[in-house]
Amino acid sequence: MKKNNPFCIPETVATIDGFDRRRQEGDSFWLGDSGERVALSFTASKLKTVFFVIFFFLVFVLGRLFWLQIIKGADYAAVAEGNRLRVNVLTASRGIIYDRFNVPLVANISHFSLFFIPADLPASLIEKEKLAAITAKLIARDGSKILELFLSAPPQSYSPVLIADEFTHAQSIAVSAYEDSLSGIKLSVSPRREYISGYGLSHVLGYLGEINAKELSDYKDKGYQAGDLFGKSGLEVYYEEMLHGQNGEEEVEVDTNGKPKKTIASLFPVIGKDIILTLDLDLQKKLAESLSRAIIGSHSSGAAAAVAINPENGEILALVSLPDFDNNFFSAGIKTEVYEKYLADSRKPLFNRAIAGAYPPGSIFKPIVAAAALEEGIITESKTFLSTGGLQIDKWFFPDWKTGGHGRINIISALANSVNTFFYYLGGGYADFEGLGAPKIKEYAYEFNLGQPTGIDLPGEVAGFVPDENWKLSAQKEPWYIGDTYHLAIGQGDILVTPLQVALYTSAIANGGTLYQPHLLKEIKNGGYKTASDYLLKTNFISQNNINIIRKGLRETVLSGSARSLQSLNVAVAGKTGTAQVAGDKPTHSWFAGFAPYNKPKIAIAIIVENGGEGSLVAVPVFKDVVSWYFNEN
Repeated sequence: MKKNNPFCIPETVATIDGFDRRRQEGDSFWLGDSGERVALSFTASKLKTVFFVIFFFLVFVLGRLFWLQIIKGADYAAVAEGNRLRVNVLTASRGIIYDRFNVPLVANISHFSLFFIPADLPASLIEKEKLAAITAKLIARDGSKILELFLSAPPQSYSPVLIADEFTHAQSIAVSAYEDSLSGIKLSVSPRREYISGYGLSHVLGYLGEINAKELSDYKDKGYQAGDLFGKSGLEVYYEEMLHGQNGEEEVEVDTNGKPKKTIASLFPVIGKDIILTLDLDLQKKLAESLSRAIIGSHSSGAAAAVAINPENGEILALVSLPDFDNNFFSAGIKTEVYEKYLADSRKPLFNRAIAGAYPPGSIFKPIVAAAALEEGIITESKTFLSTGGLQIDKWFFPDWKTGGHGRINIISALANSVNTFFYYLGGGYADFEGLGAPKIKEYAYEFNLGQPTGIDLPGEVAGFVPDENWKLSAQKEPWYIGDTYHLAIGQGDILVTPLQVALYTSAIANGGTLYQPHLLKEIKNGGYKTASDYLLKTNFISQNNINIIRKGLRETVLSGSARSLQSLNVAVAGKTGTAQVAGDKPTHSWFAGFAPYNKPKIAIAIIVENGGEGSLVAVPVFKDVVSWYFNEN
């Protein structure tokens, strides 16, 4: 008996090898034996659907394979290789800076930093928490902050992220011992710049900081990379390319935790060039110490500057600006509160007064006016004027510093005693005597390199300023008066000079009339040096005879004038005092510029103590102390 089958419709039956087959016309068939029958329903539309599904699936798979293997194959291969090979930067040691006697002024100290590679961190949050806790314990940090760094970093990035760079040597040893088991954690050792602090050296040496976007753009074609240290001030930035060196690279094979297993290839770094300065560290210290005492012992605003130069070649022997700052703070990454404290200090410790401080020179400008008058032939060494205490011009009186005047004087005694009346005559004239006039004074000021940078190898130098009629008319909307010329002739009014400029023209007077470009670089170690002739700016712009007259006047300043306290030195010296008035009711600036020995000068020094008072009482003792030490020591 046949069983009813809902899936088939009975029709003609054919028997094949013991099986019964019935075929329904249209859309179904079934198979079965004589006892049981199994029927399958399979329409043409369903067959087409299955066919197209399979077809599109195969097209998708093949397309995806083509995309992965052909189009993106190289990218994924690089990523896969990146999981195995890493390229590490080998930081070049920076060149060392030495003083003229090969005493190192800086050092490269090993500095430990701890980083992590985001892509090498454990995948699970629990493992990340454990890693953060272990790392925090090793370097005595807050584990929650380290975990926060882990979670905030792009998970597939291979760029190192800094965890800490301020920890002890003992902590670095502990990290090193566990580093292989700390997935993604990397201990880095790199050189950090350390400086001799104090003595005004920070303004000379400068400091380093991480390269910024603009610097990187300017120096990228010279091998610099993001994260490199770069000179930010002083000699560090002026000789950046020389000191920097060239970083190297190493390609290493790493394991799944990002730990190096084998070095594949290396390109060793090129160490930066060492440089030897003209600076004498001991003289720098002595000058800074003496200046510091002068600041404390006077009514000074707390600031001072001095420059010592070799008149024979323009070498800077010492350059001090006080107060100074600790450039080691900057090298280590200065904290915000420390930097703000520097900015808030009214004495401006970050300001290099020696090359960027512009001051009225007062009487130390008088040797230039004297040289101009002699060179122009309006006076001779024997020409005299009568000093009665000042000059009266209409309702205005231009005083001398000595009530009743100095009597009849010549150029030698006028320089020695800083007689204003004599220089009023030279500058603006009086009665039937015609003076130089402001244009000529300015012309000779420029001959002695005032009103323009000296070209010293330090950033931030200012030009100073020498006023004239056109400037006053433009800036102050006033004509130039005879009083302006008188003030200019004694170094007052609007004229401004830097301590470096004063040291430069003092050295030119000392050596007989030659200006050398002041410089701090003496030699590139194993790389040559320049001679004095390479730094020659000009010579014989003042006749030897007239220079000698000026020198005699400066020597007389010590023998009988305003610097008689220097007579006790064991070496013959010459110089000029200056007491420069400033705006308001502040005390005057205290100046002295001199050289020694008188007959064959080896050193010229310009000194200013801001608001220090009388030059003879404040700046002269600094010169005396330093020169006495210098010639006893050398």
